[in-house]
Amino acid sequence: MISLAIRDIRYSWWRYSLTGTILGLLIAATITLFGIYRGMVADATSLPATSGADIWVVQENTVGPYADSSSLYADEYRGLAGFPGVAEVANVLYFSLQVERGTDDVRVMVAGYQDGKLGQPANIITGRPIVQSKYEAVADVKSGFKLGDKIKIRRNDYTVVGLTERMVSTAGDPVVFIRLKDAQEVQFKKDNTSIYNDRKRQSTTEDNESSKYKTNAILVRVAPGWDIKQVAANIKQWKHFEAYTYPEMEHLLLSKIIEKAATQIGFFLIILEIVSAAIVALLIYTMTMSKLKEIAVLKLIGANNGLITLMILQEAWGIGMIGYTIGFIVSVLWVPIFPRYIAYSTDIRLISFALTMGICSLASIISIRAAIKVEPAAAIGG
Repeated sequence: MISLAIRDIRYSWWRYSLTGTILGLLIAATITLFGIYRGMVADATSLPATSGADIWVVQENTVGPYADSSSLYADEYRGLAGFPGVAEVANVLYFSLQVERGTDDVRVMVAGYQDGKLGQPANIITGRPIVQSKYEAVADVKSGFKLGDKIKIRRNDYTVVGLTERMVSTAGDPVVFIRLKDAQEVQFKKDNTSIYNDRKRQSTTEDNESSKYKTNAILVRVAPGWDIKQVAANIKQWKHFEAYTYPEMEHLLLSKIIEKAATQIGFFLIILEIVSAAIVALLIYTMTMSKLKEIAVLKLIGANNGLITLMILQEAWGIGMIGYTIGFIVSVLWVPIFPRYIAYSTDIRLISFALTMGICSLASIISIRAAIKVEPAAAIGG
């Protein structure tokens, strides 16, 4: 079978290769945008997914603690601990701030958790968990801190004893884990005057200490055999808090945090595909028009429209294969440049490949119609 693609590569290789390269860059951008979206989803759900909680109890009429501000008294968890169907509860506190790393400022999310309970740092890849009651921290590798580094959080220095991976906030900021009491002091004891007033107003017993501070949320693990949705509904009804199950929390994060960004990515992907189709269509049409006489000769010697169509499609698919190969290589090479996490997976590559070949097929329709209309008599014309 005669191949128009091989003929064009042989005699017009520069034009064929240039179009494949341009298409490859567009495909690289397409693959990257898919990866950025997947990365945003992974970032938004990284803390909830690794917390070990079944239910998030937050302030009434809020969608906290990740998508909205929420404030609860720290001793509220005691009332939930004895609630029917509840196996474990734990306070957590989240807030973002700037910390110094050498001469640079790094924005991080501080996560305060209770030792041995829900919300502990997961995915520790080196070092150890926090074992001292104060002034130790576990940081995500994205923060740039190393084991043994000091992180100054407000007035105190915290020694990095462990490093996690893929523990980030919904905004993609690396998380620094510290003990809950440390986080509460950072959040609520901001200066000496505040410390003096707190001590003057309340005693320093454990009960009063936990009641005067607040947390963002109470994590709840449901006992085996209990329906998670029903336990959440009961907490909401009788405790007058908002109680979200994991699917509800995930939906809130995806709809409140990344919905607009996802829409923008979707529109940009559509624009990229239209531009890609236009480029391929222009090249295939130009090449087809330059070979109308050869196509007429083929028809004259017995080639049918199906064979002509297949030859033009092969030409378009050849450009698509070159473009996808270049796009895949380029997308892999420039991933480290991006500041946020980009998630690549096999399905993204397969979807991108299918889109590329589909676009190339659609872009060849005009050329196919023009080739089919060619009369065999044109082969012996002037």
